Amino acid sequence: METKIKNVFVEGAIAPEFIADSISKHQSKTQIGAHDIFLGQVRADEIEGKTVSAIEYTAYESMANQKFHEIRESTFSKFEITCMHIYHSLGKVNTGEICLFVFVSSPHRRVAFEALEFVVEEIKAHVPVFGKELFEDDSYQWKVNT
Repeated sequence: METKIKNVFVEGAIAPEFIADSISKHQSKTQIGAHDIFLGQVRADEIEGKTVSAIEYTAYESMANQKFHEIRESTFSKFEITCMHIYHSLGKVNTGEICLFVFVSSPHRRVAFEALEFVVEEIKAHVPVFGKELFEDDSYQWKVNT
C-alpha cells in the first residue's frame, strides 16, 4: 500500500505545546517502547561580528515534501520503527525557537536512536529547504547546512 505524501511544513516556529501534544498522543500505542526526538533550534550565531536574530525559511514545497516522503519511506524500510513524524518551519523563526521537530518511535531504544540520526542527516543532506539568516542590523545571508 502506497502512503500519501504529507505536508510537513508549519508556518513560523513549532510551538512547545504542539510538540507536547504530539508526544502525548502516543500513550495509547502500547507496543512502543522508545521514542527519540530531535528539536532543531535557531541559534544566535555570531558571524563576522553580526548576530543572527532569526532565520527565514523557504522551500520548494512540493519537491521538499516529496523528499521528506522518500526519507520517511526509506527509514521505515531500513529500521523497525512504529511511527515517525517530521515537521519543519516555513517563514520567520526567531533565535531560541524550534524550526525542526522529528519524532521516531520503536519497540526498542537502539532502533529509535539510529533511525532518528538517519532521518535528521538525510533531511540536512537532501531536502530543499533554505534558510536566510537575518541579522540584528537588518542585513542577511543565506545559511549553509553543516
